[in-house]
Amino acid sequence: MKGLVIKNTGYWYTVLTDEGGTVDCKIKGNFRLKGIRSTNPVAVGDRVTIQPNQEGTAFITDIEDRRNYIIRKSQNLSKQSHILAANVDQAVLVVTINYPETSTTFIDRFLASAEAYSVPVILAFNKRDLLSPEELHYQEMMMQLYDTIGYRCLSISATENIGIEELTALLQGKITLFSGNSGVGKSTLLNAILPNANLRTSEISDAHNTGMHTTTFSEMLPLLKDTTENNGWVIDTPGIKGFGTFDMEPEEICSYFKEIFKFSKDCRFNNCTHTHEPGCAVIQAIEDHYIALSRYNSYLSMLNDKEEGKYRAPY
Repeated sequence: MKGLVIKNTGYWYTVLTDEGGTVDCKIKGNFRLKGIRSTNPVAVGDRVTIQPNQEGTAFITDIEDRRNYIIRKSQNLSKQSHILAANVDQAVLVVTINYPETSTTFIDRFLASAEAYSVPVILAFNKRDLLSPEELHYQEMMMQLYDTIGYRCLSISATENIGIEELTALLQGKITLFSGNSGVGKSTLLNAILPNANLRTSEISDAHNTGMHTTTFSEMLPLLKDTTENNGWVIDTPGIKGFGTFDMEPEEICSYFKEIFKFSKDCRFNNCTHTHEPGCAVIQAIEDHYIALSRYNSYLSMLNDKEEGKYRAPY
């Protein structure tokens, strides 16, 4: 029997079978993906084969090849990865200029990881209703930066229902991963998009301007039309505080930054690292303000990760 993994609680997986029913499943034996050492060998969005048992549950016995996935370094295990979701059409990264502030490094690491598997990303700048005029101006500059690079940006307010209709239109007929730092209002946003979802929300910590985890597991939620017809899926994932890139070789990282890769083709040396070499077109583009310094610093931080061995390749 085959089906789609629509929920992962860490120990149990809910599989929507091709026959239309749902079955609670566990992994059979010491299940490991070929070539990937992961804390969650089965991810939401996976197509799987299951073997029902007498208890009314089932074992997952096989996973179909994935067309893509979004992966990050496991927070506690540097040699392992954590797969956020598999087989997605696009991702929405929910970010906030303040309350709490999403760092450009976090944004760029997520974008680079999505770029590695050709997953389009929409940047949803949430909580615009809370921003001062100065913060709104900064948000506009941030949106202009990423829009120029080639990423769709939306200015929204989940609580004031601003921009929700435009975002919802972009989700139709697609499987969309939603991700973001803890506290950016992802659950509130999904409740606005999916009125029947009733996802739990919480306030951010006033003392530290940081978010609290409200989603504790990953789940696929149907984007329903007239409450019956499934017109796509959204994948809700737990809020994350950091995004460690995983299994990227230093020479690959440049290609996951669109504008840096564009200028790198004009470097004097084919193996230019864009850090110190003479005739580096990337460094020249930074000096000429064609590449944002924040983006270049994010690129350097990922290079440093590899040099320091923080995110070692799986074995």
